[in-house]
Amino acid sequence: MIPYGRQSVTQEDIDAVGEVLRSDFLTQGKVVPEFESGVADYCGAKYAVAVNSATSALHLACLALDLGPGDRLWTSPVTFVASANCALYCGAEVDFVDIDPRSYNMSSEALAAKLAQAEKEGHLPKVVVPVHLCGQSCDMEAIYLLSQQYGFSVIEDASHAVGGKYKNSPIGNCAFSDITVFSFHPVKIITSGEGGMALTNNPVLCQRMNLMRSHGITNDSTLTQLKPKEEIWNYQQIELGFNYRMTDIHAALGLSQLTRIDEFIHKRHMIARKYDHALAELPLVIPHQIDASYSSYHLYVIRLGLDKMGKSHQQVYQEMLLSGISVNLHYIPVYRQPYFEKMGFKVGCCPQAEKYFSEALSIPMFPDLSDSDFTQIVSSLKSILS
Repeated sequence: MIPYGRQSVTQEDIDAVGEVLRSDFLTQGKVVPEFESGVADYCGAKYAVAVNSATSALHLACLALDLGPGDRLWTSPVTFVASANCALYCGAEVDFVDIDPRSYNMSSEALAAKLAQAEKEGHLPKVVVPVHLCGQSCDMEAIYLLSQQYGFSVIEDASHAVGGKYKNSPIGNCAFSDITVFSFHPVKIITSGEGGMALTNNPVLCQRMNLMRSHGITNDSTLTQLKPKEEIWNYQQIELGFNYRMTDIHAALGLSQLTRIDEFIHKRHMIARKYDHALAELPLVIPHQIDASYSSYHLYVIRLGLDKMGKSHQQVYQEMLLSGISVNLHYIPVYRQPYFEKMGFKVGCCPQAEKYFSEALSIPMFPDLSDSDFTQIVSSLKSILS
């Protein structure tokens, strides 16, 4: 079975992890700060906080921005559930902004219209989470200008997009957001096994996320309270935090992979161009790339022209699996999930997202995709869709 995504691990990666395993510190050593510095420098951000998953990073980002009960977070419906769940973890409400029909990212026009209506009704969001689906940036400048007008904070969910660019600058520089979150899951651009990172240019947000990723405990003398001299107080819990730390083992893999990030993305672009050419005559829509964005191409999503092929979405999906190709669906609109339907969300909430859901398939995209596998994928699509 050809997977839709796969990590690329070399002997250098294995050696980097082995070096940590032979060292004195498997966690809370020097490698996590080195990985943080490496990613921050690559992206042009001032600060980075490494954690055990992008889900944890989203949660910490919300907490650092003081999201809580009575507040609202808006995000895209076409995303993994973590982009919305981070609001619920904080006791806040969640709502969704429909997607742009070409980029599949949050529509800045739909956001502007929803904000204008929310202002009239007195329930503006405290946080908006645009999601860079497939590795292509949202229209961040437009979203940032709306944040200045309406007073909300912005968390970029760039889980798919490390190594991508927006307006010729690295995604993750936080030029148009308060915090950017990356994922290092095995099928992402680079991997640390499991892991995530939050980047920011705000030292206060960085300090809060650092504190809360490790139980709210610190030995920083600028944050701790004075205690009697006859007692030993070498650390203090000053907030309710979590165990969201990344280990040095994971960081070593991520740091090694970071040295090849541009190579990975170059290969993904080469594969995307081959798909663009090979699939051009089939009854489907290939991914549209906006001028301001340089995608990391985490995913290659096609939209099926079902009215032209006499087959259902599910039939094409099943026939691709039967042909030995592990296609996927990114994503079912979050509010269609049973948990969210219990909150009162209904079909029709975001029409563009639902149309996308009825037509989208992610076909295999990873740097080590072989020519023979590529040929099999294209041949199967041609046979099934013809």
